[in-house]
Amino acid sequence: MTTLRPVALPDQDATAYARWFACLADPTRVRLLHAVATGPGEITVGALSEAIGVSQPTCSHHLRKLADTGFVRLRREGTTTLVSVNRACCTGLPHAADAVMGTVVTGPRRSAAPPTDVTVRAMTDDDWTDVRHVYAEGIATRDATFETETPSRRALDAKWLPGHRWVAEVDGRVAGWAAATPVSPRTCYAGVAETSVYVAADARGRGVGTALVHRQVAAADAAGLWTLQTAIFPENRASIALHHAAGFRTVGVRERIARHHGVWRDTVLLERRAPSSPACGEGC
Repeated sequence: MTTLRPVALPDQDATAYARWFACLADPTRVRLLHAVATGPGEITVGALSEAIGVSQPTCSHHLRKLADTGFVRLRREGTTTLVSVNRACCTGLPHAADAVMGTVVTGPRRSAAPPTDVTVRAMTDDDWTDVRHVYAEGIATRDATFETETPSRRALDAKWLPGHRWVAEVDGRVAGWAAATPVSPRTCYAGVAETSVYVAADARGRGVGTALVHRQVAAADAAGLWTLQTAIFPENRASIALHHAAGFRTVGVRERIARHHGVWRDTVLLERRAPSSPACGEGC
C-alpha cells in the first residue's frame, strides 16, 4: 500500500492563522470587517457604528483589534478616523481557511514511490469496457465528476489525447485509468491538458492513483506538455492530496461553478507546470 504522508502546517503559518481566527472570534468584529470589506472605500468610524448598531467607543475598540491583527487600516484626517480594509486579507484570510482544511498546501509534499504491485501501461482498445466500468463507479460516488452518466466510448476516444491514456493493473485486471484532454484548439495552448484519474472501488487505498499520476506526469513532461490542470470537488480530499503529492498546486476554488444533481457545486482548480516550459507558440 502507498500512503500519502500527512503534512504539518508550518509553525509560522499556524501561529499567524491562530491569531487571525482568535481576532475574529467576536461576532462584532466579524460584522465590522464585513462592512469595511464590502464597502466602496474608506468609511468613518461613525458610519460604521451606525451601520452595525453599536456605540462609537465599542466600534473603535473592535476596530483597533482588527487593525492590530492587520485586517483593517486606520487613517486620521483631522479629527476623523477613516477605516479601510487591508486588501491583502481579501485573499489571505480565505487562503488561511483553505490551508487549515487542506484544500491548499503551503509547503512541499512528497509521496512514496509508486507501489511495485501496480502495473501502469498504455490503454488499448480491449480496455474500454473496464475503463467505462471504473468511470461509472466514480460517477456513483457523486464526488468525482459532474457527469451523471458514463460517456460513450466514441465520446471519450474523440476527446482524449492519444499517447496520454493509461490503465493500471493489479493482479492482472484493470484497477484504474488516467487520461488527458486538450483544454483548447488554439496553438498557444497546445501544451496544456486537463487530466482525469479514476480508481476502481475495490482498489482504492492501494496506491493505484499514485501509480497512474506518476506515469501521467512523466509522460506529459516527456511529450512537452508544459501544464497539466484538473478540477476536483473540495469534498474529494483523497484526490486533492494525491495531486498535491504529484506536484500540483492549488490555483483557487471556483465557487458554484456548475450544478450537479440539482445542487450548485464548487471545484478546486489545480495545476502542475513542467520543470521547464517552452515559449508560447503562435496563434494566441
